[in-house]
Amino acid sequence: MEFGPHPDPVAAEADVVVRFQGGHNAGHTLVIDGVTYKLRLLPSGIVRKNKISIIGNGVVVDPWALLDEIEEAKSKGVEINENNLILSEAATLILPFHREIDQIREDSAGKSKIGTTRRGIGPAYEDKVGRRSIRVMDLASKQNLENRLSLVLEHHNAIRKGLGKPIYEKDKLIGDLLKISPNILKYSAPVWRKIDQFKSENKKILFEGAQGILLDVDHGTYPYVTSSNTVAASAATGSGCGPNSINYVLGITKAYTTRVG
Repeated sequence: MEFGPHPDPVAAEADVVVRFQGGHNAGHTLVIDGVTYKLRLLPSGIVRKNKISIIGNGVVVDPWALLDEIEEAKSKGVEINENNLILSEAATLILPFHREIDQIREDSAGKSKIGTTRRGIGPAYEDKVGRRSIRVMDLASKQNLENRLSLVLEHHNAIRKGLGKPIYEKDKLIGDLLKISPNILKYSAPVWRKIDQFKSENKKILFEGAQGILLDVDHGTYPYVTSSNTVAASAATGSGCGPNSINYVLGITKAYTTRVG
């Protein structure tokens, strides 16, 4: 499922709503009882009472954007706490240098621009596949965070030097991350275990995608695609459940072809 208003009627019937791919590059707008909610990272179930919302391991998370979105939702009366929002401990973090390199590449591409949102989604997925990303769980240990940042910045600073850009210093970033880490870690959990628990309790689980099929990195209009798999099959890998857990797939199409929206 993707985008509002379509996910919300389905989410209203679910007990658990799981976001399994993408970042805050795609969002949807919900209007419920006259109140407008703009969601990018939070699953649509978050605006409904007595629902559990999960951000899976397949999502790349800008921690500052997530906290801002949580505060915005709370300001509209949405209750959000560690009981109804669960963030995968294995989710990759989008960091400031991801946004910077995204912008640098897009600005230098000229007529060959992909049309990214410049929010660092692609570079964060690159680091994930390259086995050097910072994940949510890394925020729990300062020493581990320093080691992981040294590794990823060795890669990024080599690129920045080649592009004639100043190297990125890690000390301030470590301080900034440690400052927000308690607010992020309180939502963190092994999502695969939570989903398995909810399945055993016979809860209705809705897996919610963020983008259309033609943006899928494998099955879309390559290279003008996003950096993750947007098709229904990635719901399993993006959340940590088995493929047999998905017993019904609902897709939405339009009378004319577009890649997005």
